Amino acid sequence: MKHRVALIYNEPMSVRYRALGEERAILNIRDDAKAVAQALRDLGHSVVEVPLKPPLPQAAETLRKLDVDAIFNLFEGFEDHPETEPTMAEVLGELGLPYTGCRADALALALDKGRAKALMVKKGIATPRYQLLTPESLTAFRLGYPCIVKPCREDASHGLSENSVVRDDASLEERVGWVSQHFGGTALVEEFLEGREFNGTLLCNGRMVILPISEIRYTLPDTMPRVLTYAAKWDPKSLYYQHTNPVCPAEVGADLQAQMTDVMKTVFRLMVGHGYARVDMRMDSRGEINVLEVNPNPDISPSSGAARQAGAAGMDYSQFMGEILSLAFQRHRS
Repeated sequence: MKHRVALIYNEPMSVRYRALGEERAILNIRDDAKAVAQALRDLGHSVVEVPLKPPLPQAAETLRKLDVDAIFNLFEGFEDHPETEPTMAEVLGELGLPYTGCRADALALALDKGRAKALMVKKGIATPRYQLLTPESLTAFRLGYPCIVKPCREDASHGLSENSVVRDDASLEERVGWVSQHFGGTALVEEFLEGREFNGTLLCNGRMVILPISEIRYTLPDTMPRVLTYAAKWDPKSLYYQHTNPVCPAEVGADLQAQMTDVMKTVFRLMVGHGYARVDMRMDSRGEINVLEVNPNPDISPSSGAARQAGAAGMDYSQFMGEILSLAFQRHRS
């Protein structure tokens, strides 16, 4: 069946990210939306692209006026107001229309990395030991080096560079201060696992489908930490981009495949429930899979890992977008 679909996304506003040299991830939103829209049109759907601008009440009113059968949600929150991503999902839930992706509660949980980590620990899901630190609370540091220092409320690898991996008190203090200054107060500090790195995408509306898992292969010089930095995703001229390569499907044995599949299903049920999400994982020194992060509504652009995994499962890009739209209608009918 062909449908009238509104494709919503946040109009790029990159003032803060431009100052950090990290605006490309934001500016790509418009191109990504056009690619999704074209994929849906190739399936025969009628698509209207709806870029949303602040303030939030005005954007919500724009949605209420739409005359469509469904909404394809690519909205990632307004700049400096990440909490608007789950709030917009609440608005979508109130419209009474099918909408793609995850519910507001899953998006809000993922946005608060500290709360998400605490929930994993409580439920016995292996994840690197961590602390939430500010420049004022560094004396409470009790983890073992090396550590990785991340912004608490960012995605797309914003704020991640080779300097994010710290090996002594001086570099920890510098990096926590930098994250606090540029990304708002608190830094997430984790013990850095140096084992193999994997990620997988799940689609679910009652029945869970796991796309072929990818491994991130690093061929960096020994002096550069193996971490998926902002440059690795967005700067083709960088060493990180050139020496960080996905392998999909990952070349793993049956036991490791089963371990990752079990971990992904468990954490998806706990933190997401319905829609689609990516789970990022890394092996520790004992060979156990640890969950680094769960990303509901992850990047699904044509160059994304999720699209690559869908391709490995035999879907072209239009079929992948059609599957995501189909999940929205299935959830709405249930």
